[in-house]
Amino acid sequence: MGRKPRGVNGYTPDQIKALFNSEDKYKIGLRLYAVYQVSLGKPSRELEALYNTSFKQILNWVDRFEKEGIDGLRDKEGRGRKPKLTPTQMQRLGELLDEESPTDYGYNTERWTGPLLIDWIDKEFGVHYERAHIYNLIAKLGFSYQKAKGIYPEADPAEQQAFKETLKKNS
Repeated sequence: MGRKPRGVNGYTPDQIKALFNSEDKYKIGLRLYAVYQVSLGKPSRELEALYNTSFKQILNWVDRFEKEGIDGLRDKEGRGRKPKLTPTQMQRLGELLDEESPTDYGYNTERWTGPLLIDWIDKEFGVHYERAHIYNLIAKLGFSYQKAKGIYPEADPAEQQAFKETLKKNS
């Protein structure tokens, strides 16, 4: 019976894999080594599993390296879908969430909710978001969703306190 293979303490395989994607130097080094192995005659289909990507992507790295050198292995700007809101509008939305109340804009609640924000963004910027995405937008700004707590204007704070005291005595 052979030895048990060595593991890595303190890191999961997913955490190590994430380092390759988060650090530009790791990413470029990994891609450059894949190009190097192709230059040695290794088939890109054999390298797929090793680099956890498709053989076509490896061939794309080789092509870009041939045309642009090491700069061809860097990620290009402008990848992915463009945001609907500009950075200035995002900053304004962050200020709104941090400093202003929905009552300032005619809403009958003290806390911002997803549907209220969708309505406000639509009116203010003319941009429509779906309900599922508005919470991603809130998280991107560094805020978290919190359930609103109802405040009833007709409630009497003195009576509420007396009720709480009664509950404590009866418990």
